[in-house]
Amino acid sequence: MKKIVLYFFCVLYVTSCTTKKDIVYFQDIKNKQQSQVQYVVPKIQVNDILNVNVSALNPEAVAPFNQQYVNFGTQSDTNMKLRGYLVSAEGNIVFPIVGKIKLLGSTPEEAEEIIKNILVSKGLLVEPVVSVRLLNGKITILGDISNPGTYPYSEQNITLLQALGYASDLSISGIRKDILVIREENGTLTYGHIDMTKTDWFDSPYYYIKQNDVIYVYPNGPKIKSAGYLTNLSTVLSVVASSITLILLITRL
Repeated sequence: MKKIVLYFFCVLYVTSCTTKKDIVYFQDIKNKQQSQVQYVVPKIQVNDILNVNVSALNPEAVAPFNQQYVNFGTQSDTNMKLRGYLVSAEGNIVFPIVGKIKLLGSTPEEAEEIIKNILVSKGLLVEPVVSVRLLNGKITILGDISNPGTYPYSEQNITLLQALGYASDLSISGIRKDILVIREENGTLTYGHIDMTKTDWFDSPYYYIKQNDVIYVYPNGPKIKSAGYLTNLSTVLSVVASSITLILLITRL
């Protein structure tokens, strides 16, 4: 009977413990001198909302090409998005006077050149300066995370670490060794698996996230098991005690 009791408690200990190797980030950082980060240039996707600003020496000449924004205080960002240029399913925006301009797959810098060349070639402006900025950059973080959800960002680029920081980091039961990044590029989904306990992914295309990336954190084994009937230690001990009692009754018969 003592062996049975010892066995049950050993099982509980093994299944509930977590080691340092499962929790700590960047465990090989001491062996890494530097990383060659792959800077990600965002490309315009369907449903992106763009702010396009055109300037020139003659302010009156560019007025028809610039949206007029009304400042509503805390609603100003929403107002800008509503008045921004939505990229259609065909990859076009509808620009004043010019009409449809295809920008799908272009970087913001390339989009600036496309719009500038159209304005000049049509004789609408002389030496205009065009600025294009993405207004609705966002990432979605799901799974065993402290605060899952969809998070907007205004920077051109943010890192995977910053993205996880928006969601208040992984919970203690989130698996650090396999962070899934789902990314859509030119209508094709790609999947990145990141081991946060190492640093080799610093050199990968997933160091910087892209707009509309989905980040998923897997729960570890004990967290998955806790979703069943044995949800806490008291329940487990109750089951163990009942099992021992049943064994004693059987052995005495």
